[in-house]
Amino acid sequence: MAATEDRIPTTHIGSLPRPPELLELLKARQDGEAVDPDDWDRTVADATQDVVERQAEVGLDVANNGEQSRVSFNWYVADRLSGIDGKREQELWADLQEFPDYAEETFKTDVIDLSMQPVIAGPIEYTGHEEAEAELEGFREALAGSDAEFEGTFVTSASPSIVTATHVDDYYDDYEEFLFAAADAMAEEYELVAEAGMDIQIDAPELLTAGQTAAFADAPLEEVTEVTRLHVEALNEALSDIPEERVRLHTCWGSYEGPHHLDTDLAEMLPVIYEADISGLSVEQANPRHQHEYRAFAEQPLPEGWTLMPGVVDVKTNVIDHPETIADRLERVANAVDDSTPLVAAPDCGFGTQAGIGMVDPEIAWAKLEALVEGAEIATERLF
Repeated sequence: MAATEDRIPTTHIGSLPRPPELLELLKARQDGEAVDPDDWDRTVADATQDVVERQAEVGLDVANNGEQSRVSFNWYVADRLSGIDGKREQELWADLQEFPDYAEETFKTDVIDLSMQPVIAGPIEYTGHEEAEAELEGFREALAGSDAEFEGTFVTSASPSIVTATHVDDYYDDYEEFLFAAADAMAEEYELVAEAGMDIQIDAPELLTAGQTAAFADAPLEEVTEVTRLHVEALNEALSDIPEERVRLHTCWGSYEGPHHLDTDLAEMLPVIYEADISGLSVEQANPRHQHEYRAFAEQPLPEGWTLMPGVVDVKTNVIDHPETIADRLERVANAVDDSTPLVAAPDCGFGTQAGIGMVDPEIAWAKLEALVEGAEIATERLF
């Protein structure tokens, strides 16, 4: 996790802006068009090299490949799992259903339509070894081809329950069978990343957003907590062969600019999240709906040995967070957690979680990451 006792290191949450030429190829692949393999490999390699070098330029301590070859943080699994066939329109988040005009204009782009979910029509098995290994090798080559010296590296991977939450099940008899089939499949990807010597970031927004889905929008907290605990149980099964110190987890209330007035409260969900077999936790703290929830870490202290990666840069606005504001956010989190809990500064979420739905201009995204590094330095001076 690159946590230290004398400073606050920096990282980000996985996805970084993709160049226009790569977005065009991703769109073509989404539309089922033939893409020249050499053109694809060259474009992905160039984009990955660029994001690795830019992470070094802005001064980030823990870096990744920016998810350049993925169409989204969750639906990339279509290239790695069997049983996916076709798409079906589904309802968006419950908070957006109260503002349908806004949702219609915001969540459908030329590259991806978030209302159209892939359909599970057969048994889920992990078939993406070649795709995953190519991505890992591309990251290694980008690191070797740059002068960057990072304190750590990580690779993102979808949680079993984000797979089940964002795919329509037309095959399994019940949800639990579907969930644990996804866990068995995704475990193979987690092991590939671990064998490559990199930390794994599990992307699991559903641990905080279950209550925002149409199925649970009106459900009592106990029911939402119960399904979240089942999601954590499935994740732990998938991670059973991975040392906890190699795993960080990102959860959030959905990386989209929406009303978020139906979001769950962090303090109510943390005890369940703490059951995960991980050692690093990333949670939004710059989101204006949740900035007050730093208090949750005092009410519900992190497990011993865990590192907290508070989100201290907003990824849903083109306003560049002031470094002093970033430092303030870090300082109040530091004052809320136990003195023994290390911090690593991060943005709230990724800057390109869904290809083509970039809420922040690419160059402004990099400026925000520069501000993150400066803000962490200011907070370090105040706290150490």
